[in-house]
Amino acid sequence: MIKEGEPAPDFDLPADDGKRLRLRALRGVVAVVYFYPADGTETCTLEAQQFSARAREFKSASARVIGISPDTVASHCKFRDKYELALTLASDESLAVCKAYGVWQQKTLFGRTYMGIERSTVVIGPDGRIAKIWRKVKVPGHAEAVLAAAKAL
Repeated sequence: MIKEGEPAPDFDLPADDGKRLRLRALRGVVAVVYFYPADGTETCTLEAQQFSARAREFKSASARVIGISPDTVASHCKFRDKYELALTLASDESLAVCKAYGVWQQKTLFGRTYMGIERSTVVIGPDGRIAKIWRKVKVPGHAEAVLAAAKAL
């Protein structure tokens, strides 16, 4: 399990802009990496919209917001376009990054156990170290809390 203060696990994933997203290329800026279960679901859409609504504020804080899920790049593009999202979406179909960040978890819903994404956010400082982690995220008010943490770096 990753911890605050540790170096963030590096990643190299395909993104919705058609390019590769490499964490190491973001050194010098704050990276807000949020993990979510699926494009287009109610809670995931609300979370993406709340981060997007604060895009200018994150940019002013020299922070880049990145959403990661196991969905395909094509799915991410449709999701981004449908909701006019102002953030980067990266595809982790292999779940390697989700596992490295400890967000691929056993979950239970209505008595059924399954593996899935634990909604989580990680703020990575300009030095590449994990500054803040939120697990089992509740969406209301979360984007504001993340923005405050990003501004503090």
